[in-house]
Amino acid sequence: MPTAAAKRRSLAARIRDGRFVVAPGIYDMISARMADRLGFDCLYMTGFGTVASLLGLPDAGIATYSQMVERVARFADGTATPIVADADTGYGGLLNVAHAVRGYEAAGAAGIQIEDQEFPKKCGHTPGRRVIPLSDMVRKIAVAVDARRDGDFLIVARTDARTTLGLDEALRRAEAYRQAGADILFVESPESEAEMEEIGRRIDAPLLANLVEGGRTPMLTPARLDAIGYGMAIYPGSGFLATAAALAGIYGAIRETGTTNGAATPLYPFAEMTRLMGFEEVWAFERKWAE
Repeated sequence: MPTAAAKRRSLAARIRDGRFVVAPGIYDMISARMADRLGFDCLYMTGFGTVASLLGLPDAGIATYSQMVERVARFADGTATPIVADADTGYGGLLNVAHAVRGYEAAGAAGIQIEDQEFPKKCGHTPGRRVIPLSDMVRKIAVAVDARRDGDFLIVARTDARTTLGLDEALRRAEAYRQAGADILFVESPESEAEMEEIGRRIDAPLLANLVEGGRTPMLTPARLDAIGYGMAIYPGSGFLATAAALAGIYGAIRETGTTNGAATPLYPFAEMTRLMGFEEVWAFERKWAE
C-alpha cells in the first residue's frame, strides 16, 4: 500500500502535468474498495453519498467535521488510490478551515474541496444556494493553502455562484480563488456546453467538472472536457445511484416473490465479495496461527 505522501505526490504530478483525471464517487467502504481495485488515478469522496450512507440525511450541512474526517481516514487507509475529499464550507470560519485542512491531510487524503456557500450548505445541483462574500472565500483559500503541511496536498476551490449570481460572477470568483493559491478550480453547475467552453477559455488553471446524472451540467466525455480546458471529471453520484437502483430491484423482487430466484437484478458473486472485503487475508491468518 503506498503511503499518503506518495498518493498525494502521484495525483499532484498528474494534475500539474495536465493529464486528465477521471474520479468516481465513493461513499462507503464497499464503493471505495470496488473503485480502488479498478485502477483509477483518483477517487472522490462525495459529500452527498457519504452523508446519505452514514446518516441517511440530505447533504445540507448536517454532517460534522468529526464525522466526515473519520470517513476520510477509513477510505484513505483502505485504498491505494489518491482521494480528493469533500469538506463542504470548511466547517466554519477561518480557524475551522485550517483545522479541516490539517485533519484531512493527516487522515490520508490527497486533496480537500472547499466551497463558497453560506452555512448550512446545500447540494450543488439543488436550488436555493447562496454564497458568502468573495473576500471571505479568498481568505478561506489562503488559509487552506497556508495550513497544509505537504505542498502536494491539493486545494480544490468550488464556487456555487453560477446558479444565483450568474456565470460572470462565478468566473470572477474562480479567478480570485486561483490567485489565492487554489490548485484546482470547480465552477459548480454550468448549465450548457457553451458555458463550460467559456469557463475553459477564461480560467487558465486546472478545472474540475462535476458530472451528475440528472443534474444541471451536461455530461460531456473526458475527451471533450480535455479539449475545452478541463483537467478533471468527477462522477459523485454514479455509484450510489446505481446501488439504489439495484437495491430497489432486488428488494422489490424479494417483496413480490419471497425469493431472489430468477430476479432480473444482477448480483455480485458472493465469493468475489468475500475477496473484496479481505476474507482471504483472514483465512490465511487463521491458517498461520491455528491452535
